[in-house]
Amino acid sequence: MKRLFAITLGILTAIGGFVDIGDLVANSETGARFGMRLAPVVVIGVIGICVYAEMCGRVAAVSRRPVFDLVRERIGPGAALVNLGASYLVTLMTLAAEIGGVALSIQLATSVHYLLWVPVVAFVLWVALWRLKFESLERIFGLLGLTLVVFIVAFFALHPAWGSIAHDVRSFTPPETENWGTYGFFAVSLFGAAMTPYEVFFFSSGAVEERWTRRDLITSRLNVFIGFPLGGLLSLAVMGSAALLFQPLGVSVDHLSQTALPVAVALGKIGLVVVILGFFAATFGAALETSFSAGYTVAQYFGWQWGKFVKPREAARFHTVIIVSILIGVATLLTTVDPIMVTEVSLIFSAVALPLTYLPILIIANDRDYLGEQVNGRLANAFGVVYLVIILVVAVAAIPLMIATGMGS
Repeated sequence: MKRLFAITLGILTAIGGFVDIGDLVANSETGARFGMRLAPVVVIGVIGICVYAEMCGRVAAVSRRPVFDLVRERIGPGAALVNLGASYLVTLMTLAAEIGGVALSIQLATSVHYLLWVPVVAFVLWVALWRLKFESLERIFGLLGLTLVVFIVAFFALHPAWGSIAHDVRSFTPPETENWGTYGFFAVSLFGAAMTPYEVFFFSSGAVEERWTRRDLITSRLNVFIGFPLGGLLSLAVMGSAALLFQPLGVSVDHLSQTALPVAVALGKIGLVVVILGFFAATFGAALETSFSAGYTVAQYFGWQWGKFVKPREAARFHTVIIVSILIGVATLLTTVDPIMVTEVSLIFSAVALPLTYLPILIIANDRDYLGEQVNGRLANAFGVVYLVIILVVAVAAIPLMIATGMGS
């Protein structure tokens, strides 16, 4: 039973990190416009995040220190500062998008405009971060987010044509209604959604919060190889449901309410209630993760006390960074900028920042001073290098594709 509860860290990371507002939007938009043609990108992203999250969990369990703490020590304060700036900016944008996603979820349930909910969501988020234990947060929202399995049920209830889906998956070309530019843009967005930097920083810091040791390496790998594939499966269900309902009608997805529509059509009011609950759990869980990640990276870079395993007054600067980050996110949303647009932009900049996040992780995972005999083996390094090449290609292509396609329009 204890091992089962420990796995919920991976479930939270999967539901609140892999299946967050970015994934909900990106997969629904992609399914409506491309069917299942970009499904392989999700699979590639799942494998990639598993490769690097396993390294992060191993580093944290063996060294008992989070990855970002070691990044500054290993590559120097100057290079680590660049890493910090890029990751914090992306995390801040993602945090604003997640708070907006929670508010949009509540709007779906109440019909009250989401902007009125933004300050309320921010306050509840701060109270949860301040008062609840780390273990309680991960278990409540990790398990509650599993309600998104309703997308899998809806997918089958919509009677998929398996031959058509198989044709889409094997077709590495855009449909006739799209071009290669938009095809590439959405591929980059999906990959960025799968490998968002805050996921690995949260995962490694969470492992330290949980006080993992070498004896917890199996738990770490169970978290990675159950949690993230589960998130990928839910992502594919979101994409597939949108493909079945919207693509034949030529309808694009522009709002979170449209993402929920396939479930409502397939399962009725009960399905709609469950999916709104899933939206809330996934986006609130991701807001928790991004808030933590913002505090973790800044505090670890400057050597401050951090974490929920110490009393708030002993980690005052850590909590101050979290509060300021939440306030910046709220201020961004109160300019009336569209949360969906913030989400889309954050995915592109996430893709740009990927090399700064994952190259140092690969370096540290090969450092015997930190890991001893637990350094990467040949297989881990082979996957790590292959994915680093993919990450570099994605990072270089992201901004040009965003400009050339007008954000995929």
